Amino acid sequence: MKNGSPRLLVLGSTFPGRADDGTPAFVRDLAIEMSSTFDVRVVTPSVPGSAGAERVDGVDVRRFRFFPRRWEDLADGAIIENLRARPSRWLQVIPFLVAEAVAVRRHVREFRPDVVHAHWIIPQGLVATLAAPRVPRVVTTLGGDLYALRSRPLTRLKSFVVRRASRVTVMNAEMATIVRELGAQEVLTRPMGADTGLFARVARSRRPVPGTLRLLFVGRLVEKKGLAVLVDALRGLGREDLQLSVVGDGPLRADLEGAAAGLPVTFLGQLGRADLAQVYAEHDVIVVPSVHAGSGDKDGLPVALLEAMAAGCAVVASDLPGINEAVRPGVDGVLVPSGDEAALGAALASLADGRAWCDELGERAAARADEFSLRRVGGRYAEMLLAVAGRAQARPAELATAHEERDGAETLEGLVSVVPSGSGPRAT
Repeated sequence: MKNGSPRLLVLGSTFPGRADDGTPAFVRDLAIEMSSTFDVRVVTPSVPGSAGAERVDGVDVRRFRFFPRRWEDLADGAIIENLRARPSRWLQVIPFLVAEAVAVRRHVREFRPDVVHAHWIIPQGLVATLAAPRVPRVVTTLGGDLYALRSRPLTRLKSFVVRRASRVTVMNAEMATIVRELGAQEVLTRPMGADTGLFARVARSRRPVPGTLRLLFVGRLVEKKGLAVLVDALRGLGREDLQLSVVGDGPLRADLEGAAAGLPVTFLGQLGRADLAQVYAEHDVIVVPSVHAGSGDKDGLPVALLEAMAAGCAVVASDLPGINEAVRPGVDGVLVPSGDEAALGAALASLADGRAWCDELGERAAARADEFSLRRVGGRYAEMLLAVAGRAQARPAELATAHEERDGAETLEGLVSVVPSGSGPRAT
């Protein structure tokens, strides 16, 4: 425990179980960034292969068990999608909630946090509200719980949570409106940051392939990500100069592989961060064909989009809230109506036929991505969390300096890792 530092307890259900296991790392990344200002402890559920307790880049990570190990996979990926994929996982839900509440109570007593940061209104925000009612709370919704959990009882639970939170943060303006309608008083738009420094470094190794436009999709293979629309668009174009790589896994993988049969589409599965960075550098365009899922779920602002922008990929994406707040049409990328395969195909064809424009969009996207860097986003989160904790003695300029120093140290470490002693530069 850091002497004198305010203590931050982070709750989240999506957290890598092992280094570079392909699990989205935005909760981990923000927690590590907060360790410049706070003594940070993360409480997160057990997943297959994870350690019960570990130290990750200055952050204390504690995992709670909630089900017999053989079947304990509710939080391995995205909880909502896991429940849809295998309804028998509902048997894990009540044990999960009880075990998380017990874990939060225990860590509140042991760690004595000044503030709790709960990612997702349900379940973490609800558990924190019930198990740590006297600790100031910031609740962050990433979108899935807000858009998809729409039954009347769940809506009432969400309202119960956000009304009692000190602050609620959301990914875009539309989500802010919904949260205010639920009764929240203090709502801030605070997208998750991306490690833009890491991905910007790989952009220097980008080499175009004459006569081929290399497309990239990164995300869970679930309905809201819209990969089926992209596959249909490619089939409609019938162009061999458009090649697509798919990074990610999920319940729809087999169906999507079948739909893509005969097309120049390669499924790469989940990749760790180092491999993903290299894949960004090997592609020209990131395609984000997000749609409204039948459940009502949709993307807030995918971190993969920000990472690919930082790596210098041009953007073709659905015109949805959050995405259209990060990507300026005709400036940083191309936006098309969500679910419109003809418009999507036309946008991809225009980039294939206008490579100079595609390259220019990629350069502008890289510059835009810096606005969403962990350094910038982390500074804003730290300032807010200190205010909620009643420890706002650090001025914004001091916070910015602390996070810039962390960013600089990580950049130096990354450069050292790609330039081994006695050799020339190489890509990792």
